[in-house]
Amino acid sequence: MRIFFTGGSGKAGKHVAPFLAEQGHQVTNADLVRLGHPDVADLRVDLTDIGETYSALAGLARFDELELAAKPAYDAVVHFAAVPAILLTSEAKTYATNVLSTYNVLEAATRLGIRKVIFASSETTYGVCFAQGERRPVYVPVDEEHPTVPEDSYAMSKVANEVTARSFQARTGADIYGLRINNVIEPHEYVELFPAFLADPALRRRNIFAYIDTRDLGLMVQRCLEVDGLGYEVFNVANADLSVAATTDEVRERFYAGVELRRPMGRDETFYSIDKARRLLGYEPQHSWRDVLEDPHASA
Repeated sequence: MRIFFTGGSGKAGKHVAPFLAEQGHQVTNADLVRLGHPDVADLRVDLTDIGETYSALAGLARFDELELAAKPAYDAVVHFAAVPAILLTSEAKTYATNVLSTYNVLEAATRLGIRKVIFASSETTYGVCFAQGERRPVYVPVDEEHPTVPEDSYAMSKVANEVTARSFQARTGADIYGLRINNVIEPHEYVELFPAFLADPALRRRNIFAYIDTRDLGLMVQRCLEVDGLGYEVFNVANADLSVAATTDEVRERFYAGVELRRPMGRDETFYSIDKARRLLGYEPQHSWRDVLEDPHASA
């Protein structure tokens, strides 16, 4: 597929865009910063400008495309570009940038007849991650039906983007899938970050004790590209296990006492449910911090 990938120079995108290229896709990175990967074309685009967004999506990506008999069209858009968290700029700028850029991408993509759009939403939509003080889920495991009523500008922008995406899908009938991506972890961060998480699980409370390996995020995007006909859907994206050494029962006892348990859970199962992605997309994460670090409970 010919894929227009926004935000391919970010923490997640710099792994996922090359991964898609490795799968045989032709990938264009639309970003304000170059990725500089030999298998990914770079195109500098300000996605908050509707004219630039249209022009980039309707145009060429590489010089060798000049040799084709006709200008090629994109088959899919993967939209990861965003101000990626709070406290990077003002609240108002974060919200405005994320909402406007997503509207522009969806407007341009659907007007140009692109039938598959995958966009990055966030774990923060559930209102736990960037809450003032402690906020616990309404129930666990947290699935896609859990209320999404956040209070910070970043998560608000992601909820607004989901509403916008659903409306564009209703208007056009295209497949538009939103990914509620959990805390993105690069492979080298297991050694750098996880020893502290294993020692103190409280460090992972705001992430609902979950994480997503960049390699498994790439697999998730690939499954979204391969599975057609779902219309509008949102999916939690996480690895299958907890990001801490404490067991599921230990985490529940310490952090989620009194929180409704919707179903029995495995000993090390993520509280950030990926059941829907497994069921509808055949998604099955392949990686774990346990592949790199010793699990203190392994012999228990």
